[in-house]
Amino acid sequence: MIFDPDNERGARALERLRNDRIAWLTTVTLAGQPQTMPIWFLWADGELLVYSHRRARRNANIAANPKVSFHLSDDGTGGDIVMLEGEARIDPDYPRAPENPAYLERYIEWIDRDLGGPAEFGKNYNLPLRIVPTRGVSFAG
Repeated sequence: MIFDPDNERGARALERLRNDRIAWLTTVTLAGQPQTMPIWFLWADGELLVYSHRRARRNANIAANPKVSFHLSDDGTGGDIVMLEGEARIDPDYPRAPENPAYLERYIEWIDRDLGGPAEFGKNYNLPLRIVPTRGVSFAG
């Protein structure tokens, strides 16, 4: 267990992982350059799920080096930090976004408004990335 739900910091980190909708994922390019991009994600069963765009550079980065870091934005004053390190893998057998009710419920407004609906979203963001956390950090500031 990365965060202990029985202490205040751990419970807050888990709440944010369940409720925040934008995070930052850092992968490393083949040349060794860290690359950070905003992502949509779902926290479920102790791991992160990201549907990656079929052309995203992070796909090749993860194939070459599965180690990633993930963080949520702070509270604007340097507090309420949540960060994870982990190992990512592309899971071609995982259900696609249009077949994932929890993911659709979380992002359907944005998918419909900006990305042409679930079917169109599923055509482009068709690589399920599963991230298993290996370390978590959370602090108030």
